[in-house]
Amino acid sequence: CEMTLEQAREALDALQKKLCAYDHALALMSYDGVTGAPKGTAANRAQSMGILSEERYRLQTGPAAAELLEYLNGEREKLDGKERRAVYLMRRDIQQMQRIPMQEYVDYQMLLVEADDVWHTAKERDDWPLFRPLLERIFAAVKRFAGYCAPEKDPYDYWLNEFEEGVDRASCDQFFTALRAGIVPLLERVREKPQPDCAVLRGDFPADAQARFARRLMALIGLDADHVGLAETEHPFTTSLGSHLDERITTHYHTDDFTSSMYSVVHEGGHALYDTGSDDALAYTALDGGVSMGIHESQSRFYENILGRSRAFCDFIFPEAQSFFPALKGHTAEEFWRAVNRAAPGPVRLEADELTYGLHIMVRYELEKRVMAGLLPVAELAGAWKQLYKEYLGVDVRDDRSGVLQDSHWSGGAIGYFPSYALGSAYGAQFLRAMRESVDVDGCMRRGDFAPVNDWLRARIWRHGRLYPPAELLRSAAGGPFDPAVFIAYLTDKYTQLYDL
Repeated sequence: CEMTLEQAREALDALQKKLCAYDHALALMSYDGVTGAPKGTAANRAQSMGILSEERYRLQTGPAAAELLEYLNGEREKLDGKERRAVYLMRRDIQQMQRIPMQEYVDYQMLLVEADDVWHTAKERDDWPLFRPLLERIFAAVKRFAGYCAPEKDPYDYWLNEFEEGVDRASCDQFFTALRAGIVPLLERVREKPQPDCAVLRGDFPADAQARFARRLMALIGLDADHVGLAETEHPFTTSLGSHLDERITTHYHTDDFTSSMYSVVHEGGHALYDTGSDDALAYTALDGGVSMGIHESQSRFYENILGRSRAFCDFIFPEAQSFFPALKGHTAEEFWRAVNRAAPGPVRLEADELTYGLHIMVRYELEKRVMAGLLPVAELAGAWKQLYKEYLGVDVRDDRSGVLQDSHWSGGAIGYFPSYALGSAYGAQFLRAMRESVDVDGCMRRGDFAPVNDWLRARIWRHGRLYPPAELLRSAAGGPFDPAVFIAYLTDKYTQLYDL
């Protein structure tokens, strides 16, 4: 018998909750694999994740789900805005998933588990040849999947759009050209000036004190400890487990550098604030969580750099940091502010300053673009990486651990993700400009009061989840379309002040 609209709505709600339950289980296994799981458990985890991925695939692409979504799409004029957007996103996903053969999809999920495990070992041993065969299989798979899902599109354009709706190579090329034109001359002017003394950053910073400081930072920026957990891992990340009601962030403690963990906690905390800020009515639906990786990175990098490395926040937090780390005694907040903003090209993205960070992303974007176009074999990635670092940043990359193996993204299949970091940085500058019209941002940071900033972002960005496409959300929150010139102006103002240009 035919279903009524009300029955279809109930079936849609049940389907979304079931998909979220599978996602919860898969995310928990993945999270455990990179935080607390014993080293020899990857094969067991891959087996379970393969079976669950297959069941999730069947649920998402089966005839019942397809018929339900087609019915609701036909009745979309009777649906409210949230229902229409959820049906649109789910139909888009199901249409793409149906084009990928189920066994290939399951095999790929198992490949990613193996690749992540091997990547950790390869990075630890500085062994690029160990990881290379797995990365070749990952690139081959994502090319195939793009061909299945959008045969009319360039494969890299397809994946860029998956991470940031509306973005392709042409828009990225235009953005990065503008960014490089603004950053390189500014960096040259900075290099002509004396570099700040970074003695304040050197010393003995015990991991247990850093862990306590991390908890203090999480509370300070407004994270809810009842819904956001913290763990230690090789490469910091954030993940949602089932919904925005269960968020996990991770960090890594270096006992000779407390700022590495400090700023990774604030960065990942920005991701977690965005996810947990979703309206509770969106929980267990296709609209829960962040709308795109660019908007997501705009939040994390906003907290890490625009707020966390601001003069005002450094003045506030440094006395607190001194109470956690005796090695900081005798130093000043101004020394700290200058040191954590020092502009000096280096080989590692995670340690990059705000000015040169975009150049790190350009290297990865250029390499991905070449591999996806068939112009660069995966086997030659390590050498090409070193060549571009020399060309773009003037840096000699000594080993593959700090070169082609440094990031976890490719082992997780996140090809097309990296531009989101640079786009997010630029989005953040526009959010700051709009926010300052009604919020005394510097005054808040001098007091360590994140509430007005959080309230502004929650009202304009977080609570909406995936309800609006990223470009629409940006335009609404920032008061205008994307404009890289705002970010370049922000960097110019900041580094002019830091280096007395």
